[in-house]
Amino acid sequence: MKIAVCIKRTPDSESRFKIAASGAAIDETGLKFDMDDFAGYAVEAALQLNEKTGGGETVVYALGPDNVQESLRKAMSMGADRAVHLKADAIPVDGLAIAKALAAELKAGGYDLVLFGKHAFDTSGAVVGTATATLLGIACVTAASELNVANGEGMARRELEGAAEMVSFRLPAVVTIDEGVARPRYPSLKGIMAAKKKPLESKPAQLGTVRVTVQKMELPPERPAGRIIGEGVAAVPELVKLLQNEAKVL
Repeated sequence: MKIAVCIKRTPDSESRFKIAASGAAIDETGLKFDMDDFAGYAVEAALQLNEKTGGGETVVYALGPDNVQESLRKAMSMGADRAVHLKADAIPVDGLAIAKALAAELKAGGYDLVLFGKHAFDTSGAVVGTATATLLGIACVTAASELNVANGEGMARRELEGAAEMVSFRLPAVVTIDEGVARPRYPSLKGIMAAKKKPLESKPAQLGTVRVTVQKMELPPERPAGRIIGEGVAAVPELVKLLQNEAKVL
């Protein structure tokens, strides 16, 4: 199969974040960036699907400035065959604008399957995958925790609250990947060396009109310090009183 995987470079989720001087973005000073976790699941899913069929091609795409090439190289060190960098000065928060750039690039690729992460850690918009599918005019399955493809058809499992559903679809299609499909493999030394020789094409991104922007960003307020009011059954009346009068949750 010919599979495209669209990935994103995002800050490490365990980082301590600060608001930049502009007040509308995070301060990237000292932050560690890497391929987004859900994007990593999508890359692994693509590699496993092509390994099962004994062939095919896995192509990774990323939009943004030159530093996104680090994530593209990582995907190739995991086993992707080649990469395409859609160059832009910055990654907009407008998911539709990004989707238009990706759809413009993907439409002539002849892909059987286009994979995305369920959502990106930094925006959690879950817009780009579904919007890209709509622009390409193909089926879309979201948040797949299992994925199998054979004979031009696919079957995906989606987790629901207290249940799950199985969704069948015909190729070509877009699928956004949830955790549970597979844990991303670690790049081997051999893979890292091989990635340096794999083709990485860079071209201007054909971004759509950016109509969504961030006006202001704020960190959540600090939690007040807790306090101990007593021990055992004797503390219950005072606890109930505080929950009623101070916390106002009863």
